[in-house]
Amino acid sequence: MELSEIKSKLTKIEENLALSAFTIFHSFSRNGRTLNVGITMRLKKQALKERVWKSKKMLKALKNAAYGFDEKQARSRGGADGIFLLDRHFIPKNEMMKKLFDGFLDQPNSGVMDIAAALGVAASVFLPVRLVSHDLRLLGVLYRAEKEDWLILVDCDASQ
Repeated sequence: MELSEIKSKLTKIEENLALSAFTIFHSFSRNGRTLNVGITMRLKKQALKERVWKSKKMLKALKNAAYGFDEKQARSRGGADGIFLLDRHFIPKNEMMKKLFDGFLDQPNSGVMDIAAALGVAASVFLPVRLVSHDLRLLGVLYRAEKEDWLILVDCDASQ
């Protein structure tokens, strides 16, 4: 998928972001599994705040969702792009952990329960993940259903 197509898809879903827990951005297919990528209004607000909404950095990160989630490579290797787990117990706590755990998953009115309800699952099944590109990380939750995955993006981290 070209960056211009990704930008166009973001523009098309923008007006619907405030209407539900998340809006489907795109569904990727890889290795016999579908990865449904959802964008939240929360992500848009945070990306606007960090000045990366619809930027080239963000478009490249969204493009990397096409790699899907690989259980065999669930932890990030240095320099690799893709979807990787975030560990709550990593020391020292980094900005991504603070944003995703302290600012979202552990907050009662953050929207995590709305996402869980929309997917018809308990929030406890969510895996905390980051969608990595060279310049930006998009943070979210991953739900692995029997035949497909759901990646719902809720925040971003542009720190190096």
